[in-house]
Amino acid sequence: MTLVEAERRRRQSERDRANPDDHRVLSFRQWCELNGFSMSTGRRILASENSPVVTQLSPRRIGITILANKTWQAANARAP
Repeated sequence: MTLVEAERRRRQSERDRANPDDHRVLSFRQWCELNGFSMSTGRRILASENSPVVTQLSPRRIGITILANKTWQAANARAP
């Protein structure tokens, strides 16, 4: 293993340990409830270009990871 690869793996391990809950997948309903909007608004958001990364759980079920939700929220934050 090269020095660069060892460093990359070390940083990845630190990120995973920092908040392992970030990789938890929320159901679509949980994601909507967490963000305080209705499921119809959630569907509209997911249909837009500015939506969080969606995880396909099964052919008919989707979810959003907590990290994807945090990233999406940060990208949509307004400047004061």
